[in-house]
Amino acid sequence: MTITSPQNEKLKTLRRLRQRRRDRDRLGQFVAEGEDLLAAADLAGWVPVERFAVSGSGLPGLEVDAAALRSVSDLASGTRTLAVYHERWEAAALGPLCVYLHGVGDPGNVGTVLRSAAAFGASCVALGPGSADPFGPKAVRASMGAIFGVPVAHAEPGALPGITVALDAGAEATLAEVVAELPRGADVSLLVGAERPGLPDEVIAAADRAARIPIATESLNAAMATSVALYELSRQPVT
Repeated sequence: MTITSPQNEKLKTLRRLRQRRRDRDRLGQFVAEGEDLLAAADLAGWVPVERFAVSGSGLPGLEVDAAALRSVSDLASGTRTLAVYHERWEAAALGPLCVYLHGVGDPGNVGTVLRSAAAFGASCVALGPGSADPFGPKAVRASMGAIFGVPVAHAEPGALPGITVALDAGAEATLAEVVAELPRGADVSLLVGAERPGLPDEVIAAADRAARIPIATESLNAAMATSVALYELSRQPVT
């Protein structure tokens, strides 16, 4: 049976999951769309709650008329397939290399951080107060499938694993200098704030180390700063 009406109850649920965080939180579910994202989920062993595909496309899932599926798509060009998954949250932030985001409210940045975390082998992305939902549609899309491979957790700065290194534009030491002094094999948590405000003073003060990324301009956005920092950590491995 093919779904033809945009008012179908299953499609209404898809819209709510895509548009409202409170519905994702209430149901513990989220939507991923596009063949590449669903392939990444399959590769990582995630089993969808339900899968949808354009009628006649030959893709697996409940068949939906193209216009009806377009009505729930977050992509300007529409999509050929999407699926609903259960959210997965770790009980606590994980080492040996954790990325902690504090007040990073841009979902695109959160998704890009997930992608960088996957690229540089981070073990977890921990979300602190004010950070965007990693299971929101923009974050999922920006992660390019990393949401299915990188564990995520809610966390407070005082509950992070290992040595905490806060990125602070006003720090005296550079990140390379701090990384070079870290004990070999130590667990490390990298603390990152939003682009303009950065990390709160109290979070920086409570961290074990503070470090700056030397740049010629005033700031980097959170995703770029995280990528540079993870590269530095991978170049001089502490794990």
